[in-house]
Amino acid sequence: MSQDFSGIHSGDFEEVAQSIRQESIDEALDIISELDTQLVDVHKDHDLIEEFATKTRFAILALKKQAETIGLPLLGTITHRMENYLSNEKELPPRAIDDIQVFVDLLMDVIEGRISVNSDTSSIVRKLPSRVSFSEDDIEVRNIEVMLVMHHGAASHFVERELKQCGYRVTIVTSVFEALTLIVRTKPDFIIISAIMPELYGIDLAIGLAAMPSTRNIPLALITSLDSDDEQLKALPVTMPIIRKGPSFGDDLFKALDDLFLI
Repeated sequence: MSQDFSGIHSGDFEEVAQSIRQESIDEALDIISELDTQLVDVHKDHDLIEEFATKTRFAILALKKQAETIGLPLLGTITHRMENYLSNEKELPPRAIDDIQVFVDLLMDVIEGRISVNSDTSSIVRKLPSRVSFSEDDIEVRNIEVMLVMHHGAASHFVERELKQCGYRVTIVTSVFEALTLIVRTKPDFIIISAIMPELYGIDLAIGLAAMPSTRNIPLALITSLDSDDEQLKALPVTMPIIRKGPSFGDDLFKALDDLFLI
């Protein structure tokens, strides 16, 4: 058995790493099992849904960390979508209990190995429940995935509402780096990126996505308040739609969707 400079055998490292991974799997399984148990009570008493949703939001944060430790990206992707489902709205729709059950069942299938780690993430997330803010009788929910790479706030809520009223399934990602990972995994049908983001500009993400073979065919648009002659925008592909914040927003969004044949 080989020995490194610190005198610790490589085999020992492997045992420790496997032990840590198994502990994380067990912890994740405990969290998911607890959610499943609590859902039984919520099914019996719908008045418990808001309290349960609050506990679930904290459980999701823990699961996202466990997913990184375990090395199960699919688990992290599902928890992100579940986090999106439970965010922003003060009141959950009547079907929320059944929707959350779908998320929990799927998480259980992943952690217990009934879903392969090599499964197509894109097809799995498209089957997940989508949060809507209107009666489903009013508008048809389309199987079109739109990702917003924006900060949570008034602007993102407005854009999200407009897209949902068009029937699109919308997910919000607030980190450029997390967005890159999720885009590669889930292959959304359309991505709207805020030009100015912390850590790395959304402009840089847009340029990168447009250049990479694995993502260059995904339709993109940039949302910005920068002047049209701003130097930073000159590096963008000339065909990339620009959605302006302000009075022209609605028209710009419609034109982008129409040009990309998403209407």
